[in-house]
Amino acid sequence: MKFFKSLGGAMFAALVSVSSLAATVEFSGVKLEDAVDVRGSKLQLNGAGIRYKGPFKVYVAGLYLGKKAGTLDEVVNQPGFKRMSVTMVRDIDAGELGKLLTRGVEDNTGKAEMSKLIPGLIRMSQLFSDHKKLVVGDTFSIDWVPGTGTLVTVKGKVEADPFKEAEFFKALMSIWLGSTPADWKLKDGLLGVK
Repeated sequence: MKFFKSLGGAMFAALVSVSSLAATVEFSGVKLEDAVDVRGSKLQLNGAGIRYKGPFKVYVAGLYLGKKAGTLDEVVNQPGFKRMSVTMVRDIDAGELGKLLTRGVEDNTGKAEMSKLIPGLIRMSQLFSDHKKLVVGDTFSIDWVPGTGTLVTVKGKVEADPFKEAEFFKALMSIWLGSTPADWKLKDGLLGVK
């Protein structure tokens, strides 16, 4: 009887272990939870993937939403909280990353819209420059918070004041989900395209 109790305990531990594995997705050693809590709002992992620059893996990104979305417009137009989570898998100059993010917005935004975004992009670029370097395991996230705007968190610290314009959040999401994304495979991954 003692044997069966210990076997039952081992089986229970194995089941718990398996169920906790089912709650995460892993890319390049980075585990992404299938759900996160953003200010009391539960968001589901819409999709995830790896950003490549040439042959090199740069970061793992995960998109969290209240309900599934398959396009940029569906992402930005659905009500509620949203999060783009990024974990570095390669060391990178943070100032250079800020410039690449700005370039991603430029590649996906018309000139008239771009002129309205310049103050926010300068602020965001400075925010990354202030960090000097992002190393393997460092994270940043971009959250849309209804009634507040876009919050950028780098290495666990919410940075500066929110970017209040909804257009700014859409412009940032266009870096990964726009018509000229930073990485097409990553776009498909974030939108759950197989």
